[in-house]
Amino acid sequence: MMAVARRLVGDEALAQDCVQNAFADVFRGLDGFEERSRLSTWMHRIVVNQGLMALRKQKRLQEISIDDLLPAFDQNRCRIEEQWISAETPESLMQRDQTKDVVLSKIASLPENYRIVLLLRDIEEMSTSDVAQTLQISESNVKVRLHRARSALKMLLEPLLRGETS
Repeated sequence: MMAVARRLVGDEALAQDCVQNAFADVFRGLDGFEERSRLSTWMHRIVVNQGLMALRKQKRLQEISIDDLLPAFDQNRCRIEEQWISAETPESLMQRDQTKDVVLSKIASLPENYRIVLLLRDIEEMSTSDVAQTLQISESNVKVRLHRARSALKMLLEPLLRGETS
């Protein structure tokens, strides 16, 4: 539960508050648990909701534009990308703790609206409809934000994959 809260809010103290509030909500609502899902799934959802509420209350980060991180297109609508060859496989890159830390920091640097969708879909493995329901946005909006977040993350990680240090 702490890991989920940490990834969502990006602050240890705030994550601890979210988990504490989630446990209080679980304790208060245990009698109303209808067992339509596993208890762990229900608790996970409560932590996610607590994290989202904390972020809404906090409004600590100004929304930054993701436009600079999105791919560019030429006049024929073909994607413009530099050719690159990775000396290592993605699997070997991910095995290194240092790379994992860099990837997590790049995810954390994404604008909040995109970071949350990426975390919920790709890290927490929630379905598109569950993410849409949790964030109270349309499934189409989830898909657009997820695509943009993945594109931006790819752009942020390209120097690492090329073997450049950053």
